[in-house]
Parts: sequence; structure tokens; C-alpha cells
Amino acid sequence: MMKKQFIQVLIFLSLFLFLFSPLSFGDDLEEEETTDVASEITSTVNASHESNSPKLPEINSRAYVVIDRNSNRVLCGKNETQKRKMASTTKIMTALVIIEKGSLEQTIEISKKAANTGGSRLGLKTGDKVTVRDLLYGLMLRSGNDAAVALAEYAGGDIAGFSELMNEKAETLGLTNTHFKTPHGLDEEDHYTTAYELAVLANHAMRNKTFATIVGTKTITITINGYPKALTNTNELLGNLAGVYGIKTGFTNGANRCLVTSCKRDNLDIICVVLGADTKKCRTTDSIKLIEYTYKNFEVVNLQEKIEQEFNSWKQKADFSIEKGITDEPEIEVNPLPFSNLPIRKDLISDLQVNFDYSPFQKAPLKSGEVIGKISISTGNGDLIAETSIVNGKEIRKKNMWDYFCLFWDEIKFEHFLS
Repeated sequence: MMKKQFIQVLIFLSLFLFLFSPLSFGDDLEEEETTDVASEITSTVNASHESNSPKLPEINSRAYVVIDRNSNRVLCGKNETQKRKMASTTKIMTALVIIEKGSLEQTIEISKKAANTGGSRLGLKTGDKVTVRDLLYGLMLRSGNDAAVALAEYAGGDIAGFSELMNEKAETLGLTNTHFKTPHGLDEEDHYTTAYELAVLANHAMRNKTFATIVGTKTITITINGYPKALTNTNELLGNLAGVYGIKTGFTNGANRCLVTSCKRDNLDIICVVLGADTKKCRTTDSIKLIEYTYKNFEVVNLQEKIEQEFNSWKQKADFSIEKGITDEPEIEVNPLPFSNLPIRKDLISDLQVNFDYSPFQKAPLKSGEVIGKISISTGNGDLIAETSIVNGKEIRKKNMWDYFCLFWDEIKFEHFLS
């Protein structure tokens, strides 16, 4: 009888530990779902190419965004400013902070806390010795939560201290709707971002060559205690979809399936983020649909060239009056756009409008570079795409008494000549 009760208690405890241990809220446990990635990509790409509709595809993910890497301009999105859990895509910030602050060749001894971290793991044990660089590969390719904690302890002392570093970096990047509580992304109440801000963070991180090299690696062998360990990237699109060169997967029960992807084809470079997909298959197909939609429907346009052409024509006809100025003919110039080339939806390109907003009446003195108007480019339906300033190119001083005397004297001489 006692033996039977003991077995029942043991079963109950085992079930309890399984349900409520960190492992049940694991991150990037991709083995839970197996899928023929190559076949899935091929069928989704083919379906995207067969559709002639410029409308956005149907997307399962709760939130998504595609941005232009050159400008952070949103090309398409849904709930992109809504705060959401982001699972292991958190590790984009973790890796960035470590790369900027740490020494990649330094060896770390793994603590008991790091070794006991649940969820997806690199497989570290207490006392293991690993370099920062190899931990970063374990963090970003295998999505090791144990590696995340080890790196956090190395750079921040503990998880709380490292989270402060993460939030400081988020603040410098202007990520006002992002907050970090952990280095790994396991579900926490006050740990969140938005699809758009995650895309901006990813874009910034990808400008770091070390970071870009790590997340663009499909397979690598690292060393733990001097022994080799082979790693394969959890990013199912890397190496399988044309143009994809990074960056990070994610999964928790609270966040569902997430994927951040960088992709470049010809001169269009984008970041695609999907958050809250129901399954791994959904996050894969959603990402492919959005990427293929973008490359099918957007074209990079040289807006700087278009503005300069319109400006050169306009300034020939522009009429200025400069009150009390030494001249009424300012040497007007146009400031360069922040981004010369921007992706524009193909069906809107022919209707782009260049608009001039200025006052023909100015008052001296005018400094060189002083703004006297603006130029904007908008779509036919009035959506603003870009704008820049019209400036005075050469200083125009205010007339003084001598100028007025000379003018008066010239008039007298002219009248005398006529008489």
C-alpha cells in the first residue's frame, strides 16, 4: 500500500515539475515541430508569385512589420506599434550589448545559475569554461538560455544588472515601447517590445559586423572545455530563401512563434518581423509571404534626383521680394534628403507629387543656409514620403544708410542724364 502511494506521489511530483519548470516555458524548442522547410518555402514562394494582387497576403501572426533598412521606413505592417512579448528575439539586444562592451576572446566559467537555466539550452554545466565569442554563437544559433545568463553575469554582474544595460541601450536607440527584464526572453510581465521597435533594433544590430557574421552563420563548431560542439542555426529561412542573411527566431508560450529576418535582393534591403504566430509553419510562411510581397510590389526610387529636377525647373520661375535686402535675388538651394533612395510601392510611383511650400516675401538679413521654405514628395492620395528644406545659399545683408544714399544718388544721376 505504501509503495503504491509512493509511486502516485512520485508521478504527481514529476508532472508538477514538468508543468511548472522553466523548461515548459522553453524558448526555441524547435524539435517540437518538424517541417520540410525547403518544400514549405518553395510552395509559399510559388503561390506568392502566382498571385497578381497588390493586396497584402493573409497573415497568421498577431503583429508584423517590414521596414526598409536604409531609412527604417515601414513598408507594410499590422499592429506594429502594439506592445508584445518577443521571446528569444530578446537575444538580439543581449548579443549587441555583449559585443559592444565585452572582450570576445575572454574565457568565462559557467555558474550554477546559468547551468540550471531552463528552456532551450546550449548544454552548459557548472564550471564549464567557454569564450565569450563561442557563447555568443551558442546564444544566437542554438538560442541557449544558459548562454544568455552566463553572458549577462559576465557583463552585468547578474540578470538585473545586465537588464539595466539592455534598457540603457534601448533608450539610446529611441525604443520608447521596449523594456527588458531578462537576457533570454523567457516570459516576464514587464518584458516587451513592438514589431516596429524590434525591427529598428535588428537593423541597428546588423550594422555591427561581428553581430552580422554570427547571425549569418548556418553551422559552426565551438569549443567547451576544449572539446568541440557543433551548432546549427535555428533560423529556418537562412540558406533556404533567396537573399536572407540573418537574424533570429523565438518561441515561448506567452509570445508564440516569432521570427526576425534580414533580406536583400538587388538594391532593396529589408528587415521583416513576425510576432505571435500560432505555429512554426505559420511564422515561416508568414515571413516568406511578407518578403515576397515586398519584393514584388516595391521599387527603390531615387527621390533626390526627382526633387533636384523639379527644383531646378521651379527656381527659374520663383519670384522673391526681400524687404530691406541688398538684393531681391537669393541664391536658393535645396538641402539633400536624409535618404536619397526609398522603396515606393510600384503602383504609386507614377503619381508621385513634388510640392513647394515657401513665402515669396522674406525679410533681411538672411543668413547663408537659412530655411526659407520646404519641398515635399507625396503620393497621389496625399501620403507624405519625404521632405527637405529650401535654403538661402548666400548671405543677404540688410540695407544700411550708405546703401540708401547710394541708391538715392544713382537715381539723381539717372534723372540728370535723362534731362
